[in-house]
This record gives sequence, C-alpha cells and structure tokens, in this order.
Amino acid sequence: MRATPMQPGSLCLTDRATASLCPGPSGRWRRVLSWGAFLATVLFVPGCTKPPSPSSLPPPVVLIAEVTASNVPVVIEYIGQLDSPQNVEVRARVEAFVEKILFTEGATVNQGDPLYLLDTKPFLERLEAAKGGLAEARAALNKYEKDVARLRPLAEKRAIPQQDLDNAIASVDVGRANVQTAEARLKSSELDLSYCDVRAPASGRIGAKEVSVGELVGKGQPTLLATISQLDPIWFYGSISEVDYLRGLEVERRFGLRFIDVPLTLILADGSEHAEPGKWVFADRAVDTTTGTLRARAVFPNPGGALRPGMFGRVRMVLRIDRPSLLVPQRAVQELQGKHFVWVVDDAKTAMQRPVKAGVRFGSAWVIDEGLKAGERIIVEGAQKARQGAPVQPMTAEEMAQAAAARQAGAQKPVAKE
Repeated sequence: MRATPMQPGSLCLTDRATASLCPGPSGRWRRVLSWGAFLATVLFVPGCTKPPSPSSLPPPVVLIAEVTASNVPVVIEYIGQLDSPQNVEVRARVEAFVEKILFTEGATVNQGDPLYLLDTKPFLERLEAAKGGLAEARAALNKYEKDVARLRPLAEKRAIPQQDLDNAIASVDVGRANVQTAEARLKSSELDLSYCDVRAPASGRIGAKEVSVGELVGKGQPTLLATISQLDPIWFYGSISEVDYLRGLEVERRFGLRFIDVPLTLILADGSEHAEPGKWVFADRAVDTTTGTLRARAVFPNPGGALRPGMFGRVRMVLRIDRPSLLVPQRAVQELQGKHFVWVVDDAKTAMQRPVKAGVRFGSAWVIDEGLKAGERIIVEGAQKARQGAPVQPMTAEEMAQAAAARQAGAQKPVAKE
C-alpha cells in the first residue's frame, strides 16, 4: 500500500473532547464525524432530564368569593316592542277620484273628523236614478192595487173570469217586490254617496297620507288611504322564555306573589324611564315552538302620546321578597345541559364541584335556591384550572390586588450596582 502524504489543514479526532489538525486525504470525513458526535452530545444530553411531576407544581391561584345571604329585591327585565291597542286602516270603500285631503299628517284626530272627500258626481246620478226607479215601482204597485179593487166585485158576480182577478192579485205582489228592490237600490246609492265623505273611524294619531288629490282609489280593491293609531294607553309586547316562565311560577308559589300585581317600569332605548307604571294584562295560550318563548303583553298609560308604536324598550319588574336569598356572581355559575354547577373551596383549600339550583337573576348576581350555604367560599375566576379534589390557592379580590401591587413595586425598584 502506498502511503499518501498528509495535507496541512485537515482535522484529526484525537479524543472525545478535542479535535486537532491531521494530515491526509481522510481528514474531510474525520471532520464530519467529529462535528456529528459533538452535536449529538449537545442535543441528547439535556433530554435525559425528567419533567417535573404534577405533584411538584404549586396549586393554581383562584379568585374566590364568600356566599352571602340578604333580603334583596329580585329585578327581572324583558325586551320587547311597543304597539298600539288599535291600528285602524282607513280604506276607500267606493271607486272614485280623490278631490280633497282634509287632515294634517301626523296630527291627532277624533272619531268622525273628515279626512278625504271623493268625487260625488257619479254617485249623485246613481242616487237620482234610484229615486226614479222607486217612484216607478210605487206607481206600478198603485195601479195593480186599483186593478184588484175594480176586478174583485166583478169576479164575485161572475162577470169576469176568476183568472183575471188572480192575475191582478199576483201583479200586486210583484209590484210590492219591485218597490222593495227599488228601495234597496236607493239605500245602496245613498250609502255609496256617503262613502265619498271619508271620516275618521276612531280617535288617535293619524299617519302619512297614502294617496294624493286626483288619484283613483277603490278600483278592484279597497285602497289604503291612511292609518290611525290609538296611543293612550299603549301596549308592550315581550317574549318570556319557557325557563323564565317556569321559574316565575315557582317564585309565585314559594313567596305568594302575583306577577299581575307587580308594577312595571318601562325603560326606553335611550335608558330613560317612562313616568307611568304599567302592568301585565295578557299571556298567550301556548309557547311558540320555533323560539321556545311565551308572548306576553303589558299596558302603560301614555297621556302625552310620547310613546309610539314600533319603539323598542325593556320592562323592569322588581320582586320584593322578604326572605334571605343566597347571591353568587353569575360568572361563578357554570351551566351544562340545563344543570348548574359551582366550584366550592373547603377549609383544606380543596376544590369540589357541586350542583346547585339557580333561581332568578339579580343584577350581576344569581340567586341560588339550593346547594349552597351562607359563608361558603366559591371560585369566581380560575375555575378552568381547578380539578375535583385537587388543592388550590384561594385568594380574595383584595388579596390579589395587594399581590399585584407588591409585584409592581418590586419591578419598579432600581437594581443596585456592584
């Protein structure tokens, strides 16, 4: 074998810790092997350490609150929309042209006030024709009655056939029927003529006009002319969920209340409150299967007419319950498949999940009917970090604020120079 001279600059692995320059053409491969061994040592040596066990981790910090019992009013609110008790559509009842508009849009009108005047000329002509027809029918009836009076003595003497008298008597009956028909036509013509004078059928506030002067109305169908809405009183329609409805029945049973006797406060879209209190007057017979809600109606006095149909608002109902109630923050109550749970921290700082029976809401709190006692501590924040039977580090809001202030003060303290 021929010896190959070593080239300067090649690496030679002398031991596991150092690499030296070695001559020879195989120095390139030795250099690759040297760096591979070094990287393997760097990458795999830290992997030999074990991660800390869960038991060695500190308990999670959770925010707790104490369950309190107090006699507080229960406030319930429902969202809904206002509507008029009577929205009357004024429509044209005859086919005619509009001659005059006699009302001011948006004004208050009384029952019987004139609103529109339609063209009366065609109806006056029909009225005169109906009068003439009635006069003609009455004249014919008079003739038939005289014929009977003249023929009856002759028939008794057998001077004329009995058939002639019978025909005369039948003519009288036909004449009377013609008179009744003519009278009906006259009344119909008078009624059509009266429809040309369109008046307000009810009192209230009238909306915008739907037609203009010179427009043909009533052709083929009753044309809408205007709408009148009664504003005092005004109705409020809201939807009550099936769950709230059942809870309301339970509250009535337990505390002897009647929701129809509880005064209601109407809160408008800008947050202001209507001055006049209202009350519930109606609940629908069935729950809407598409929404799972029950439609209910409340009535409010509206003497100034400030409330208008279509406005949105909320009704507030305050239940005065003279019995201690347990209040917990709503964020502390977890709901799963229609059931409610809270996390309770015992004296040993152990978290336990407990089912509760939630009642009505009061502001940002929830009234708990069953499952808790006054003085118990519940987790308000950090429940996702709690485990059944596992220890936690409970802290009140005040303690958390103090700890945060201490950390901030430590972070702002200057570091001493060496």
